[in-house]
Amino acid sequence: MPALHEMTAVELRDALASGGLGAEEATDHYLRRIEELNPTLGAFLTPTPELAVAEARAADAHRARGGELGQLHGMPLAHKDLTDVAGVRTTMGSAALDPWTAREDAPLPAVLRRAGAISLGKTQVPEFGLSSYSENRVGPPARNPRDPRLSPGGSSGGSAAAVAAGLIPFAPGTDGGGSVRIPAAATGLVGLKPNRGRIPAGSGQQDLGQFVVAGPLARNAADAALLLDAMVAEPHYRATSAAPVTGTFLAAALRAEGRFRIGVSTRSPFESRLEIRLDPEALQALETGIAALTGAGHDLLDADVVYDERYPDAFQVVWTAGLATAPLAPGGEERLTDLAAVMRQRALRRSAADLVGAVDVLRSFEAETIRQYSGYDMILTPTLAMTPRPLGWYTSDDAGAGDRADEDYARQCRYSPFTSMVNVCGLPAITLPVLDTAAGLPMGVQLIGRPGAEADLLSVAAQLGY
Repeated sequence: MPALHEMTAVELRDALASGGLGAEEATDHYLRRIEELNPTLGAFLTPTPELAVAEARAADAHRARGGELGQLHGMPLAHKDLTDVAGVRTTMGSAALDPWTAREDAPLPAVLRRAGAISLGKTQVPEFGLSSYSENRVGPPARNPRDPRLSPGGSSGGSAAAVAAGLIPFAPGTDGGGSVRIPAAATGLVGLKPNRGRIPAGSGQQDLGQFVVAGPLARNAADAALLLDAMVAEPHYRATSAAPVTGTFLAAALRAEGRFRIGVSTRSPFESRLEIRLDPEALQALETGIAALTGAGHDLLDADVVYDERYPDAFQVVWTAGLATAPLAPGGEERLTDLAAVMRQRALRRSAADLVGAVDVLRSFEAETIRQYSGYDMILTPTLAMTPRPLGWYTSDDAGAGDRADEDYARQCRYSPFTSMVNVCGLPAITLPVLDTAAGLPMGVQLIGRPGAEADLLSVAAQLGY
């Protein structure tokens, strides 16, 4: 029998559901992995071993009494430190806030707790989830298990590092501009951004652009589908919602059916402001993905997509708007990172008309982009334009704060120029780890689906062996 951390999440679920494995045994195994490996990886910001063991013992006692088991009975996972979990400290990755201990779970942790999952703690994130790298002033940076000198990406970087290193079998992430797909691609995982409104996420008004949706990080499509089924098992909390699906996402992944018309594009909406160049490894990954999809019987064509040149400015305005109302602690302004501090000051100076205008641009962008994509069942792009970046790559000490913040943001856009547009459009998308480079680094491709087509994306991923 393989070690527990070598089992797929579906295999682990089956062992726990059958009673062949106890929840406490599984929890203890992963907690030992965290104790051993986390000091090097920085994946967990706040492990919670005492709470986890207590929950696992309660799960075993519930089974012994003959209680009904949830979809994820006894399954270990972890939450980003952007999300409230009852009894656990929340920092939002920011030294500018006073940490708090939540009295109750946020909607998503509540859904997964009711499904029987056991949280092993909180994972590392960038400040306020703002960045595509998981470095902050609260704790050690999250590191890439493939090479600890490199970043696992962000903002779900700690969660991705934890899954890739076998500290947990899978994890929920959140994705507002690529924050599931970026770290999944950087660490060699499958990462799925669901359709807008698919997952319980709190008030839709908390996210001005309605960009953010939670999604699974996993080692294969079936594991991602298993977690997604649990994540959508409760009523939605947003004002918007995704169309219902027939059957389960896991069943769709296991069937692995369908042949699709797939448009291929390397265009980015950031091209109007930045020079977007693809590393040879990114092009090689795209070619590998094209060959694999063609070999599986799909029809691939070049997609002639054109993006609104106003997108980069409008996206930055809406993406950073929430910083204006961040509840900073006294003196907290001085403890912000350069990126958050500069973007917050700009957000405070903007007028309501500026903000409404940016939202209008993005709504127009959404409608026009979906219209162009509608000629295909899916759109294929690289996930990232570059190989995983070194720690500290985004920041520089030889410029003023404003210049440092602008260069940081520009580097993020050049690194991941194909992800945020999917959030603006509200579409589902999945990244697949199609290539390991000569240096042993993972590279992925992204498939963008039609509205509500997560099951098709998971099916194609499974067809390709992921």
